[in-house]
Amino acid sequence: MADINVTTLDGDRFRVTVSETGSSTTHEVTASPADVDRLGLGTSPEHLVAASFRFLLDREPKESILRSFELGVIARYFPEYPDRIADYL
Repeated sequence: MADINVTTLDGDRFRVTVSETGSSTTHEVTASPADVDRLGLGTSPEHLVAASFRFLLDREPKESILRSFELGVIARYFPEYPDRIADYL
């Protein structure tokens, strides 16, 4: 299981480090207030970002996750994301 560390950079930008089996990747994610309201079900932005990475890691290796993206982009690649993210919160 991967270790997911979310650090707030400023406002709606976060640095996410995913570590597993002796290697790690770093990503910069923007979670707009609108995305947090729509997808987060009242949770914190940090918790939503971490849950989103758990969702992604169930579908692809950490090395395949974009290095920089806006949270809403996930649904372009995985249309089920808005409906399934609640399962990860």
